Amino acid sequence: MKKLALATLITASVLGASQAQAADYVIDTDGAHAFVQFKISHLGYSWLLGQFNDFEGTFSYDEANPSAAKVNVTIDVASLDSNHAERDKHLRSGDFFDVEKYPQAKFVSTSYAPNGDGTGVLKGNFTLHGTTKEIAIDVKEIGAGQDPWGGFRRGFEGAVTLTPAEFGMDYDLGPASETVEIFLSIEGIRQ
Repeated sequence: MKKLALATLITASVLGASQAQAADYVIDTDGAHAFVQFKISHLGYSWLLGQFNDFEGTFSYDEANPSAAKVNVTIDVASLDSNHAERDKHLRSGDFFDVEKYPQAKFVSTSYAPNGDGTGVLKGNFTLHGTTKEIAIDVKEIGAGQDPWGGFRRGFEGAVTLTPAEFGMDYDLGPASETVEIFLSIEGIRQ
């Protein structure tokens, strides 16, 4: 009976410890500590860089069980900003993002495969321009710890290359512009 009670106590302690390490985070867009940026070739002659200024999201992460990580992000596509008002107007039009019809893009993770070295592959369903496809984002943990205001933060970066035509955006910019690189820098505040 004592062995059973001891085993139960140990199991409860282990489960309690692992549950205590799992944490939910809100992406810190209010403090501008998170970015969703893009890079696409302009006709093969130069690069067009930009970002989405308005987005929100959450993630959960457990250091003891990183493969259980979950991410959920919603992007206001009309917040696209390439530092050129006329180009942004064209990108928001029906030729590209068609923000009137498709105002949001959304990513919901389905799995995370850590490599054991602070990197991994985050898979999930990405909805853009009314089309949902599974994508795989290469992820790297930047760091985690206490902030100066008594909170706890955790940061990641990620990158993925997408083909806009696969999401129904087939405006022809030439063969050098068939893919777009997306870079994410995400800092979350533990809740």
